[in-house]
Amino acid sequence: MKRRIQGLHEADQSASNQVLDGLLLVRVDRTQHRWDTRKPFYLLRFSVVEPKDLTGQSITGRLYCTPKALWKLNWFLRDFGYDADLLGRDEIDDKGLIGLRGVIKISHVVVNGTSLLSLDAFAPASQWDELSSSLPSPAPSSEVA
Repeated sequence: MKRRIQGLHEADQSASNQVLDGLLLVRVDRTQHRWDTRKPFYLLRFSVVEPKDLTGQSITGRLYCTPKALWKLNWFLRDFGYDADLLGRDEIDDKGLIGLRGVIKISHVVVNGTSLLSLDAFAPASQWDELSSSLPSPAPSSEVA
């Protein structure tokens, strides 16, 4: 038996692009260190704070802990206001990451046919107003009330 389900072929594209590439003000909701012999990483779940139309949506990204990638983890921790004393001692308290806020720049990349979220850049939450003012304003809605 065959069934026709309208829009099925477009479902994966619309689901993976709910949060578009660009700048977001986010809060860390959950962290988990994953040990992998080749590439250990932190799995981070963020809740979007701004822009308003995306508030409450969650996104998940990875920050690797390999020697070559530590600069990016350090950048994230500094800009999100992680405890400087712990950072100075090379310590990460997973619970201390929860609730931290900052700006992230994200993009979606396709690797071997899989769409992945890339955490491209970070900035302190205090810079959100300045950074978001340079974003293009959203197109006016064409909905009729």
